[in-house]
Amino acid sequence: MRMTMKELLYGALLTALALLIPLAFRGWLQIAIPPFSATLASHLPSMLAMTISPWAAVLVGLGSSLGFLMTLGPIVALRAFVHAIFGAIGAKAYQRGLTLWQVLLITLPIHALGEAVVVMLFGFSLYQALVVIGLGTALHHIADSAITLAVYGSLRKAGVPLGIRGKGAVRQA
Repeated sequence: MRMTMKELLYGALLTALALLIPLAFRGWLQIAIPPFSATLASHLPSMLAMTISPWAAVLVGLGSSLGFLMTLGPIVALRAFVHAIFGAIGAKAYQRGLTLWQVLLITLPIHALGEAVVVMLFGFSLYQALVVIGLGTALHHIADSAITLAVYGSLRKAGVPLGIRGKGAVRQA
């Protein structure tokens, strides 16, 4: 399956945003409860990319991972790599007709558990992985989902056709 020019363009723009958020907002829109850290709106590009295509979602997730590698190091970068995984799964679900809010809801456990597994590979305790990272990621996912739904709704009202589904049909959030 190939990306269309529109998917590539939107994916590239969202990837640039995914890189910019950790670079520009480091220390400003971040919450740190060690070993957990969260940057407000950092999931927005990945979540919007799910309405474009699985390839766009993977591209944005990789960009997010690179941005966090440059600012917060390899463990946070590998946690951000989970964005590519939940993004691709969410994009497939969106293509199959689920609304954006449904996709955001079903990707929440994939995202939270994925990040918990990543930190366990680096020797974090089960409590730190599941409660601090997993629960923290779930709460962060919920906050960024609300932001994403608001931005998506605004983009739709402005006439920006993000919701590409095979034949270009836009579906409500």
